Amino acid sequence: MSAPTTTATPAPSAERGTGVPGGRRKYPLPRAMFVTIQSVFLAVIGLIVLVPLVVIFVGTFQDGGEIMRSGLRLDVDVSSFRFDNYVMLFTDSGLYFRWFANSVGLTLVQVAGTLLVSSFVAYGFAMYDFKGKTAAFISVLLLMTVPFEIMMLPLYVMVNDLGLADSYGVIVIPFLAASVTIFFFRQYFMGIPKELLEAGRVDGVTEFGIFFRVVLPISRPALAAMGILNGMVTWNNFLWPLLVLRSAEKFTLPIGLNTLLTPYGNNYDLLIIGSFFSLLPVLVLFLCFQRFFVAGMTAGALKG
Repeated sequence: MSAPTTTATPAPSAERGTGVPGGRRKYPLPRAMFVTIQSVFLAVIGLIVLVPLVVIFVGTFQDGGEIMRSGLRLDVDVSSFRFDNYVMLFTDSGLYFRWFANSVGLTLVQVAGTLLVSSFVAYGFAMYDFKGKTAAFISVLLLMTVPFEIMMLPLYVMVNDLGLADSYGVIVIPFLAASVTIFFFRQYFMGIPKELLEAGRVDGVTEFGIFFRVVLPISRPALAAMGILNGMVTWNNFLWPLLVLRSAEKFTLPIGLNTLLTPYGNNYDLLIIGSFFSLLPVLVLFLCFQRFFVAGMTAGALKG
């Protein structure tokens, strides 16, 4: 009688590239040293990013004319600091706070409108099949490659022909369907299981109800990420508002600060402290939604 044959059980293989059974990652350095080096590197990068903010903050306590002659620097005499710029900002800054309010309102409307319209368009691309879908999406991708400066002149001519110049509508409406935002939302929505939509239809929810009550609530990271990016772009937008706005009372903050430099006199004091305060809304926006921003950007990069 022949002996029973036995099948050898293969040993667990190491994950490719790690050299360690079970797939555990092997660090080229001790883990504690690796984490320390990584933390020090990120701290240095953070300090480099913060240096311009600290320098301009120090400049708010100095004379504007002196800064323009000697430049912004950190090696200054603290005893020479003065609060004249802050007093002037809150007592004799002219239209500064009007410009600030214009920028805040315009940014809120622009961001809300862009998120709503762009996410709605992206939802159609991600969840529905219709004739011409591929061609339409390719046109969105091609539009991402076209610089705004190419479209600026025909858009400006159209605005003048329609008599819509010097209004906030022509700043907001042409950019509600932003190609980059549509692409990002489309990639994000591709990762949402379509079973959720089918469950909503079975429960009798309308298509609009599915979008507003099912899809948008679970897309908060993507909304936060695109809200921050679009908010920064709108807040710092200079060229297009400069072309279409004529009244000084309607100027946004970037345009208003630019008007402080004229051939007849320069208000460097207000320019410096006004520029510093113009940074605060963007910083606050990012700090408040930082967690959602990171999650949204990561999900948008991995899904689709």
